[in-house]
Amino acid sequence: MKTMINVALPKGRLGEKVYAMFEKAGYDCSSIKENSRKLTFENEEKGIRYFWVKPSDVAIYVERGAADIGVAGKDILLEYSPDVYELLDLGLGKCRMAVAGKTDFTDDTEKTLRVATKFVNIAMDYYSKKSRDIDIIKLNGSIELAPILGLSDVIVDIVETGTTLKENNLAPLETIVPISARLISNKASFKFKTAEIEAIKNAIALQTEVNS
Repeated sequence: MKTMINVALPKGRLGEKVYAMFEKAGYDCSSIKENSRKLTFENEEKGIRYFWVKPSDVAIYVERGAADIGVAGKDILLEYSPDVYELLDLGLGKCRMAVAGKTDFTDDTEKTLRVATKFVNIAMDYYSKKSRDIDIIKLNGSIELAPILGLSDVIVDIVETGTTLKENNLAPLETIVPISARLISNKASFKFKTAEIEAIKNAIALQTEVNS
């Protein structure tokens, strides 16, 4: 019987693009496209089982071993530092983690910098490397409102096109790190299912080269 590889896919548009890569790489599963309430989808012949989870939960499923492999954004990996292997940059969901603020903002280094973000660890790590004294304000949504209403001086958030910032008289001030979707693996799974996971990784890698 073929060894099954459990794959955690992020729900949404990114996940659909990721599945398309798996499909083109030869790991198709027709039931995943059916309109049903099923939670798992498998192709025994190909030795693969998929399930959809919230994007921020993918790394948890992989770290805990419920999934052998999965696809998570680099932002999640940097923020939560899950104990997983990062196997491949898929080149999907490209954006950047950035510091943003009002277009006329100038940093007064004599004062504590107020930083609003939901990426607390990324922000703290970034500013600690700059030896900058900061006050972190943890928010879960509408981060852009913070500098507009004077709650913070700047924000640390994901920037894609920058349109939302521009429409609110905000601008990216510094890029912290490029972000994209990464193929990750559970460490024990990689040890015991090395051949199967490497085969998937190599097949997906060919697709990333085609798309680049």
